[in-house]
Amino acid sequence: MNGMTFDNQFVQQLPADTIIENYPRQVHGACFSWVKPKHMKAPTLVAFSREAAALLDLTEEDCEAPQFIRTFSGNEQWQGMEAYSTSYGGHQFGNWAGQLGDGRAINLGEIINKKGDRWALQLKGAGPTPYSRTADGLAVLRSSIREFLCSEAMHHLGVPTTRAL
Repeated sequence: MNGMTFDNQFVQQLPADTIIENYPRQVHGACFSWVKPKHMKAPTLVAFSREAAALLDLTEEDCEAPQFIRTFSGNEQWQGMEAYSTSYGGHQFGNWAGQLGDGRAINLGEIINKKGDRWALQLKGAGPTPYSRTADGLAVLRSSIREFLCSEAMHHLGVPTTRAL
């Protein structure tokens, strides 16, 4: 199953956080921080999108395999994966918020599929990051299912968006 070709240009070309410890803080002079997903006890597969899996050259059998469940629950990383969360700034509630960032999103890396398309793999609700502020970085099942259904619905309505595996 792990025949994915990783080409992690984001982390290769942009400055990394020099602090390796993962705790909430202001991150200066970096575009991302190295993080590890939180280990989940006894993860199970609830659903997956066959169409999104095909974009990543994954078969139905791949997605039902124990290795898939371990990897996409954050418990295991494949060769070439480099887990990180990104820092960004922006407006929130009408005011400049300064540092925001991936408070519950952890990127696993960028792959290039057999067609030559580049895809970023990301876990949502996989644990705290330096950008989590006071939150735990986790997501409850209902919000994860809502994001999964909404992203696929938006795609099928012709609205460009991220895809949920």
